Amino acid sequence: MPFSLPAGGRLAVLALSLTLALGGTSAAADPASLFGPQAPQNPATAANGTATMHGDSASSGTTPHPGPGTSGIDYSRTALASACPTVVVGGDGYVIALCTTIFGQTPTVHLLDPADGTDLASLALPKGSLFGGVYAYLDNRDRLVVVDGNNNLVRVGHRRAGSGWTLQIEESTPLGNAVPTGDNIVGLTPDWEGRVWFATSGGVIGTVHTGTGAVRSISTGEGVQNSISTVPGRTAVATDHALYLLSAGPDGTPVVDWRAPYDRGPARKPGQLSWGTGTTPSFFGPADGTEYVAIVDNAAPHGNLLVYRAAGGPDPICRVPVLTQYARSGTEDAVIASGRSVFVTNTYGYPYPALPEGAPASRPSSASFEGGLSRIDVNPGGTGCSVVWNSPVKSAALPRLSLADGKIYTVSVTGPTGSAGLNTFAQYHHSVLDPATGAQLGSSFLGIGLVYNPLQMRGTATPDGTLYQGTETGVVRISRR
Repeated sequence: MPFSLPAGGRLAVLALSLTLALGGTSAAADPASLFGPQAPQNPATAANGTATMHGDSASSGTTPHPGPGTSGIDYSRTALASACPTVVVGGDGYVIALCTTIFGQTPTVHLLDPADGTDLASLALPKGSLFGGVYAYLDNRDRLVVVDGNNNLVRVGHRRAGSGWTLQIEESTPLGNAVPTGDNIVGLTPDWEGRVWFATSGGVIGTVHTGTGAVRSISTGEGVQNSISTVPGRTAVATDHALYLLSAGPDGTPVVDWRAPYDRGPARKPGQLSWGTGTTPSFFGPADGTEYVAIVDNAAPHGNLLVYRAAGGPDPICRVPVLTQYARSGTEDAVIASGRSVFVTNTYGYPYPALPEGAPASRPSSASFEGGLSRIDVNPGGTGCSVVWNSPVKSAALPRLSLADGKIYTVSVTGPTGSAGLNTFAQYHHSVLDPATGAQLGSSFLGIGLVYNPLQMRGTATPDGTLYQGTETGVVRISRR
């Protein structure tokens, strides 16, 4: 099935083609310049693109670095017997992965050699919920910030030790009674004022100042199953009922600036981990990367992209059904959001090997995984949104947009994609898409079965264009040949 362009998308691409043919400006000729700007650099994190699972504290899903490109690639696999959802890269070039062991489900930090992906050191953390604590970030001193199973916010640093390396906890701040017994931290991100925001699966939203140890929190009474996002002065949290925009009061207590309920649908969809939105809120915009905030709801039969003005209120500027090329759609993936464009991945029917504790049964109980992506643009005046293109690519990973080379990078899957097929005979490929049209620009075979299954996790590109992709059993390193 070829990719499709709605009428508006075809006209946009035609206009771009005419501009290039008639000798348009150098900015117009650069595919990367069609998107952006990148979200503001958070002073409390490592560099944008490599600081969080979603690249930056705005959760834009972009990177300022190029990817491996469409020519030949070399790849290697680091076997860790763990699923590795968060892969970040420090200013010193060393790669840090937060993984959960297959046997024992123990959260473990790994330090990888940037030269070849070799595992240099590891540090096991106290175990909590299987899905708690996966959204860590790298701070401005190259320390991984994560909440352990004892509800301590810890900063894990790395340093040389003799002829090798070691990982160690350099700072620990207890969250105390802010996390109720039996609850667990899900989202974690810093703001611009020195606080770290957190959200729990039970709906507690709070801040902690690691310098003073002060913890302040409120309860929404609604579940949270995705990460949270920050830009200057604003924090976004999506519960299983509504999107919240918050700021901090004088003592750090979260203040709800506005709450926007969304259509959570009649039940959890197959291919999603919870009943509600599967997306982390993403800030984006054409002026400074913070004007808008977006999520995808859980409406049936198709989810809707919801875009809000961050400085506005609970009324969306658009509510657009997405991935309508299929009978039903939904997503567990955070969107890519950059400039005026939002890219949504279809995970409907994707068979995850495990679900969060207490997750309700899906309706239907299972479905085939068809994949696909869509691009939706906010209109220039910010008064609505339009679908630009639909692509049939079956993305088994969470895609990332490079603002350096103007390409979308992901891992696609072919072959059997049922729960058994994904881990046995399914074939995984390093795939590159054109964000202007949705066309697949290149595809390189990686491997077969569970050792290459990326479990809808997002890869991270380094400044030299090497891509590190977490999988069900470790990390795959992809570089230009």
